[in-house]
Amino acid sequence: MKEYNGEQLKLEALQMIDKYFMPTKAIIVKDFLNAYGFWDAPASTKYHGNYPGGLAEHSLTVAKNLLMLTEKLDLKWDNPGSPFVVGLLHDVCKMDQYKLTGIENGYQYAYANDSIYSHHGEKSICMLASCVTLTPEEIACIRWHMGAYETDTNEWKYYGNAIQKYPNVLWTHTADMMASHIDGV
Repeated sequence: MKEYNGEQLKLEALQMIDKYFMPTKAIIVKDFLNAYGFWDAPASTKYHGNYPGGLAEHSLTVAKNLLMLTEKLDLKWDNPGSPFVVGLLHDVCKMDQYKLTGIENGYQYAYANDSIYSHHGEKSICMLASCVTLTPEEIACIRWHMGAYETDTNEWKYYGNAIQKYPNVLWTHTADMMASHIDGV
């Protein structure tokens, strides 16, 4: 079973929330993440971050990767804080998506297949609507962060349209893939 320092990770994320959100919004975002179990949820059932706290670790890693890509590639965003906002919040839909079923031979989770949304990016956007006003670019980045892993190939033209309008959609997907496939979280 993967071990990580959840308290240190949480402290780092909370400090970054204070940096990238206005004070009143930072409080609302923190309350939202706490209320839905963000800090203890896994990122998946069997892939990256499939352990308690994996979602928070994955999300913070995506945010850091997106901030790094923004700096190194001189990416332009409508809101300078968007790389952090998008990275940290892109997968909030997973806060209630997995149920722990056992811990023998590693953590085992079952997928809760009761969502009313067909895409987890859409679910994240809808959940965030109760606490954060996202820019259209942030919405596009969160909706399309799965990129070519979008399972419905009929949706790919919309993904392409999103990249054309907001090139940072592609970089969001890249930061997510870096976190899961290179950083291993």
